[in-house]
Amino acid sequence: MKRRGYDGVAVCAPISIPYRRYSVNSAHWWIGRALCELTRRAGLKPGDLDGLSVSSFTLAPDTAVGLTQHLGLSPRWLDHVPMGGASGGVALRRAARAVQAGDADFVACVAADTNHVDSFRKTLTTFSRFAQDAVYPYGSGGPNASFALITRHYMNRTGATREDFGRICVAQRANAQRYDGALMRKTLTLDDYLGARAIADPIHLFDCVMPCAGAEAFLVCRDDDAYALGLPFVRVLSTIERHNAFPDDPIQFRGGWAVDREEFWGMAGVTPDAVDFLQTYDDYPVIVMMQIEDLGFCAKNGAPEFVRAHSLTGDGDFPHNTSGGQLSVGQAGAGGGYLGLVEAVRQLTDTAGATTVPDARIGLVSGFGMINYDRGLASSAVLLARA
Repeated sequence: MKRRGYDGVAVCAPISIPYRRYSVNSAHWWIGRALCELTRRAGLKPGDLDGLSVSSFTLAPDTAVGLTQHLGLSPRWLDHVPMGGASGGVALRRAARAVQAGDADFVACVAADTNHVDSFRKTLTTFSRFAQDAVYPYGSGGPNASFALITRHYMNRTGATREDFGRICVAQRANAQRYDGALMRKTLTLDDYLGARAIADPIHLFDCVMPCAGAEAFLVCRDDDAYALGLPFVRVLSTIERHNAFPDDPIQFRGGWAVDREEFWGMAGVTPDAVDFLQTYDDYPVIVMMQIEDLGFCAKNGAPEFVRAHSLTGDGDFPHNTSGGQLSVGQAGAGGGYLGLVEAVRQLTDTAGATTVPDARIGLVSGFGMINYDRGLASSAVLLARA
């Protein structure tokens, strides 16, 4: 069955609340800051927001429902998207359908997390039952160990080297030097990358995201409402999401994008060579490689050679993670799943400032999240176009 397109939907008002390494404020505070800035930017009052989509790991014990009372909101459409790095694409996809159906006029999509001194450890201890049962009892905890396994398998399978992963990290740091919101802006060379201390072999220091606090948000509405408010906006060409793809793979080497790729490009009516920039979820560079392959920019197992053949900086021939990605901006919990999407909207509405990709008309944003003990379960992708 052919899915209906997203005609008439506008994505606008990209918001980033400056990140901090640690914060004494709650996730509620960060979400409130983002929504306050979003309504101000859009020229709306809080009561105009009749839709709300929330992603956060540190909002507990509240969910999106409890948050409405904290913030004095009364939406008629509400969504809670606890999907980590896939959250941005999933939130946009669902909000777009709500707007098309008339279930909401203005949907605020927001992702945020705080980072107290002990927040990350506490998040990991309750992250998933799989991890609690199958990993932690053996003294291995957190995503570093899981991604070390995935990375080593990918290297053995494809011939990828640490230098290949380093090219991604170095390019993203160069991009981050143009983005004021990045927490890590010191020059990173390939020698710096290769010489960094090991964390969980073959993963070294600069392969790992740094947990921090922050918030990202955007607004989904009808295009005529965006015009009436004078808001620059982008169009949605296609979206996909997939969960628990390829469960029989002993070790993950592909994601859900590979299942739905043909539908994704077919719905948009374009091919990968039409894309002017790519924003991938980048908690570790191996996942960037998988997305490049599974989205169709090269053949499977071909990402190492692809990375060697292209310049990934914002002014290169394959602009990628133009704000620096999580590897240089930081990972604000679930906010990391929105980082690339918010940056893409900025790129296509001429509000990206120093990170601008000249003449960009189409951008792709992909997400990946919810690592259990051996794989990430959630994937999403969104293709956006200049209005």
